[in-house]
Amino acid sequence: MRKQIRGVEISYRDEGAGKPIVFLHAFPLNQHMWDEQLTYFSAHYRVVTFDWRGFGNSELGPDTLTLETLADDLASLLNELTIEQAIICGLSMGGYAAFAFYRKYAPRVAALILADTRPGTDSEEGKKARLEMAALVRQLGPTVLLEKLIPRLLGQTTRQTKPDVVARVQKMIAENQAEGIARALLCMAERPDSTRLLSQIESPALIITGSEDELTPPTEAEKMRDGIPNASLEVIYQAGHLSNLEQPDAFNKAVANFLERL
Repeated sequence: MRKQIRGVEISYRDEGAGKPIVFLHAFPLNQHMWDEQLTYFSAHYRVVTFDWRGFGNSELGPDTLTLETLADDLASLLNELTIEQAIICGLSMGGYAAFAFYRKYAPRVAALILADTRPGTDSEEGKKARLEMAALVRQLGPTVLLEKLIPRLLGQTTRQTKPDVVARVQKMIAENQAEGIARALLCMAERPDSTRLLSQIESPALIITGSEDELTPPTEAEKMRDGIPNASLEVIYQAGHLSNLEQPDAFNKAVANFLERL
């Protein structure tokens, strides 16, 4: 399904009934990274997934991309779907957007799930790498990222034992728009530091991390758990940065247990 959101056609799915859960996808994938969660949770909840502008089947739009743009897109989509308050689950870049959404729309967050993400900003070296990658993608297209990103996105166990997951991630990356990927890289390079926000989060929160996540390792997840007043932590074993794709059953169980406690 598609809706006009703030001047841009956004592709989304809205399935099931009950308390709303919105899943925010990672860079540089699309909403189909949440297929297993959509199937599992829509039996008892109303589940919404969507493609960020410039990703999947959503239009790019004319503007530069910021996390506030993504937060405002999410708020407008919720308005269109007549959802006042939702459980927000963001993974990686989706987690950065979840922080931005909470910063601006805290009353609309019933609970927060932060998976394989972190509140801090990039180092100067990290920012430079993102800018260089954006230029490379604009020049050569999304497939230039495959060799660079797959070893960082997926844990060693997945890369060695789950070729279907590797192929699925490769396909999602390759199908995205080069300019959408480039703008997202610039957006993440300039994202604000959300570390001080942690202590202000009043919603119940679940932190999830893959035990093999090298981009946002378990030590980062522990800091978030300790920084948010009402937070718990779940480690997904034999999973890297895309823990929901690498170990969907364990991920779903962790989220389901958290939701049952709300």
